[in-house]
Amino acid sequence: MEKWVGGMAVTTGNRERSVSGRPDALTSTNAVVAGVMLIVATVASLLSGPFLAPVTGANHLADAAGHQSQVATGVVLGFIAAFAAPGVAIALYPVLRRFGEGLALGSVAFRIIEGIFYAFGMVQLLSLATLSRDFVDARVPGDQRFTILGDAMLGQYRWLADVGLLLAFGIGGLSYYLLFYRSRLIPIWLSVWGIGGVVLLMVAAVLIIFGVVSPMSTGQVALAVPIGVQEMVLAVWLLVRGFDRSALAAAES
Repeated sequence: MEKWVGGMAVTTGNRERSVSGRPDALTSTNAVVAGVMLIVATVASLLSGPFLAPVTGANHLADAAGHQSQVATGVVLGFIAAFAAPGVAIALYPVLRRFGEGLALGSVAFRIIEGIFYAFGMVQLLSLATLSRDFVDARVPGDQRFTILGDAMLGQYRWLADVGLLLAFGIGGLSYYLLFYRSRLIPIWLSVWGIGGVVLLMVAAVLIIFGVVSPMSTGQVALAVPIGVQEMVLAVWLLVRGFDRSALAAAES
């Protein structure tokens, strides 16, 4: 539709449709995809833990070789989480960029870094499983070369998974939760919960660096629980309610 303003014809039809009572179908799809990716990433990550126990435990050199299928299942679940995690920020980007393109782009970048760290961690565990088979086949349980190499590989995995990954996720998550708070696309209480949760998670990563808490210790888990629960609540909210229509309309006005 055209309106005449100062002797010039201005097309306004598309914009009026975007801010009318009918929600934008594409925006609704972004909300649903982000919600699904949140659930997939969280569930896959949680499920991978028990499957990976033989290759991440104290007796990994002996245990991993005898549980190859179990470890492989855990690695597949880890790769699923590695791909789903960036999918959250990618799905949110077209909507959040209207309220702050820099932060929206930053969230995508850091969650992609998170996914890369996750994938590297899974490759490291596959390599450790191979070392475990070689260790068992060699039939030299006292050979310190296997022990030193295995401990070093597991240590690298811990730094990737428990520090690098958490910091990347924390920065990426903080970026889009700040935009959620600014835009009011979701309730303020949910945004504040997310901001607090990712800050606690980054604190956990820093405490691990300084040796105050150990990876997967009670302290780390306690600091990770708030954001874990929040992201499931956010996922349900996005699937059921989507983004706030008035906030979207305000961005277009």
